[in-house]
Amino acid sequence: MRPRAATYRRFPYGKVTSVAAVALTAATMAFVPPASANSGGPKCSPDTNAHLASVPTPEAFFGFPLGKGQPRVVTTGEIRAYVDAVGKASDRVVTGTMAHSVSGQELPYAIVSGKDHMSRGELDDIAEEIRSLRDPRSLRPDKAAHIAKDTPAIVWIAGNVHGGETSGADAALKTLYELSSGLSCDVAQRNENLVTVIVPTQNPDGRDANRRQNDYGFDLNRDWFARTQPETDGKIAMLRDYPPQVFVDAHEMGGRQFFFPPNADPIHHEIADQPVDWINRIGAANSAAFGYNGACTATVTTECYFNYATYDLFYMGYGDTVPATGFGAAGMTYEKGSSSAVEDRVQQQFNTQWATTGWAAANKREVLGGYYKIWQTALAEGKAGTLEPNEVVQPTNTVQFPVPDTKIRSYFLLPGRQIGDVRRLVERLRGMDVEVYRLDRSLKVPNAQIFGGRSAKNFTVPEGAYWIPMDQPQKHWIQALLGEDPHVPFPYFYDVSSWSNPLLMGVDTIYTGDALSPKADLVKRIDGGVASHASRSGSYTYPLDSAAASELTFRLLGSGVPVTRDLTTGVVSLPARSIKAGDLDDLARPLGVTVTGSHKAASGTALRLPDTGLFAGTGISTTSGSYGEARYVLGARWGLDLKPVTTADINGNTPAFTERTTLVVPDGSNSTGGLTAQGLANLKAWVAAGGTYVGLRNEGTRVARAAGLTSTTEKAKPTGYQVIGSHFRVDVDGSSPVALGRPAEDFQFNNSDPILNPSQTGTNVITYPSDDTFWGNGYTVGAEALKGTASLVDEPIGSGHAVLFAYNPLFRAYNENGIHLVANALLHPASAPAVAAMRTAAAQPETRSEALREAAAKAAEPADLGGQWRPISIEVAQDDLARTEAVIRRYTDTAQVAQAGGSAYFTIPNPEGLAADEHPFLRDMVNALQSARIPLRSVVG
Repeated sequence: MRPRAATYRRFPYGKVTSVAAVALTAATMAFVPPASANSGGPKCSPDTNAHLASVPTPEAFFGFPLGKGQPRVVTTGEIRAYVDAVGKASDRVVTGTMAHSVSGQELPYAIVSGKDHMSRGELDDIAEEIRSLRDPRSLRPDKAAHIAKDTPAIVWIAGNVHGGETSGADAALKTLYELSSGLSCDVAQRNENLVTVIVPTQNPDGRDANRRQNDYGFDLNRDWFARTQPETDGKIAMLRDYPPQVFVDAHEMGGRQFFFPPNADPIHHEIADQPVDWINRIGAANSAAFGYNGACTATVTTECYFNYATYDLFYMGYGDTVPATGFGAAGMTYEKGSSSAVEDRVQQQFNTQWATTGWAAANKREVLGGYYKIWQTALAEGKAGTLEPNEVVQPTNTVQFPVPDTKIRSYFLLPGRQIGDVRRLVERLRGMDVEVYRLDRSLKVPNAQIFGGRSAKNFTVPEGAYWIPMDQPQKHWIQALLGEDPHVPFPYFYDVSSWSNPLLMGVDTIYTGDALSPKADLVKRIDGGVASHASRSGSYTYPLDSAAASELTFRLLGSGVPVTRDLTTGVVSLPARSIKAGDLDDLARPLGVTVTGSHKAASGTALRLPDTGLFAGTGISTTSGSYGEARYVLGARWGLDLKPVTTADINGNTPAFTERTTLVVPDGSNSTGGLTAQGLANLKAWVAAGGTYVGLRNEGTRVARAAGLTSTTEKAKPTGYQVIGSHFRVDVDGSSPVALGRPAEDFQFNNSDPILNPSQTGTNVITYPSDDTFWGNGYTVGAEALKGTASLVDEPIGSGHAVLFAYNPLFRAYNENGIHLVANALLHPASAPAVAAMRTAAAQPETRSEALREAAAKAAEPADLGGQWRPISIEVAQDDLARTEAVIRRYTDTAQVAQAGGSAYFTIPNPEGLAADEHPFLRDMVNALQSARIPLRSVVG
């Protein structure tokens, strides 16, 4: 177990070793002949150009080479065809389909190793031995040492998770060709010591569309822990079968340079020592092997590489952090500048892939020995309740926020409410080989820490609660996923700063450092389904208090089943005669919802399937973000037939708009959605006639304000304000139907969302406490500005309602807490006469002319705030203001400066909302600030 003090890992070639010396060492490691070359077996060739003639070369197959001389990128269809062709031609290769994309395209893979490893039985045995290293409880050290000596390690090469970043996939095909057909000792060593899993494209739909996201608009490199998308879910299922010791995720970025680790800080504290050490040493091997067309020479630097910048190892949704934390691998992001020519991009991606596999082959035995120790350490730490300390790798950084000396031996997920989402979290954990137990009887916990910063003595955990002990191999992953606070060591953020799953899902959770021995059974399958059968004249009931129960409700309504809801308790019921018990069980069980049968008849207010329009107006991207999240959650999960409603539809009051009963306005960058004064008046009249308006975050709330649907106003954020994807405690007003099923206190995710002053005319459903119950986690500065403000408002407008979320409740489709509230908003009770009146008014515009004129007169189009959409923010010490300003001025003259609390804040407009790696100058500017030795207190962008 490593010491509690913060440690520092230095990149090997950052000491005294010369690049030339490292290059020689790397070359020596990479070209040691395998044992078979000197043991009487088949001889390998010293000729690195020798290949099997039976395997098609890329040039013969595509009509051009891969890498040097490559004129264009390979198509998705060509990728599949070439993987299949190589698989048929080489006895070193097994091919298959890892998953299917949203549109149904195959994600092909190829597994490559020495011929003796590639029979199905032998390959299965290798994978089983690697999996056994992950559980030292059932594997003796001597057996582990034998596996490390005799078994190949597993390396993954994965490309093209972002569809438009193509070169990693093309390079992976070149790697596949070399490993499947090469006769050199260089290749033989790799194939003897490694099983290499090659996944050329992780996002075929995005590749075809030259779009970063998949067909639902999801960034698949943010989806790893939640696995909401089929491309990610299938990939992680295969990773469990073939656990990697090295994982390369090949990307592209802006500019011409190449990035490979060491990473930028922060690094998540639960990533074990061994993977970070391997990552940094592989970086040294990449440095030694890097070079093509004069790259990194004294006179040519535009094609050079960099490290220690931009790409951190913190958020648990990346293709490097999840392999590192959940699988113990050297998970690495490789990025090549997309401004370079195709041949340069592909060749340099291949160079790094080849250097990486060479390092892994040369160090296979050490890596597998260290791999076993990762899980040994995890078990020891879990038993002692010890968390890993925080650390940094960049030479100029120090740990600013140490991990507190807190012991955690157990987590408990309480079953009192939203049991469907509790069980969804259980399945998410079990899907990463976490052992979860269900309590057979209640348990008293002497010292309980309650999520939300509270504690209790002798807390009673009820029977049926789920227990996650830390004394198990996946201790690192448990803490990374469930931990109330991720304990960032250094305030630089490429993404969010909090993703605690119990807080995202609103699941009642406690943890403790007490040594406990509960009476509990290992969970082997998801709980839920029909718990008891109803009489023929009776009903089935369940609480609609979770995202899972919401999905069940919409599926029932979509099947024509009559569903009613008690507007006091939130419990829904349906007549027993309306559905077969077996069919109901088939729907409820996969969702983890328990349905109870009764002899009582169904009762309550009838729920109706909303006729939902999805606004595709000005400022809203229809291929990513909030719009795509709505398509996925409301359309794919819930089965709603979403109908697009455009700016022109509302401005023109066309049936595409007026015939809808509900309108969802996603987040976007335009404060009016492009609506004219007439369009804003049309919108208000439609709501007043009985429509339900659901507005999300920036554009959703601002369009409502422009149309006069709310009395909320937007509060200016104070200077230096930062809320980087954090969680807060909130108060819930249960008088609104939108709050049905939620507790009086809840948690909510906030990602620098607009701050709303409370409504004076509606119900402030969710507000931030103004007293000492205010609590937050993640990285925030000036978050006190949220105190007393509103986050969810239910505004009555005539016969209709405007439900306004200041935040994005559908964020990445893993915010189950918010998803449930969206369901409540869509199911907001509206009288049938009101809906009929709305449609009558739509059909007879003259009956609304006076109202339209009045609303149009009141509607004022505010200034478009799109120019500040997702701005870049840089914080430095006030004393460094002048030096920082001088550097930033070299890149832009748009920066605005503010000073507060000893800090200077530079805000740079980012109207396209570009991420750091896509931005034309942000990375270079940050590098220049660091080169000028200006300490950066925070960078957000």
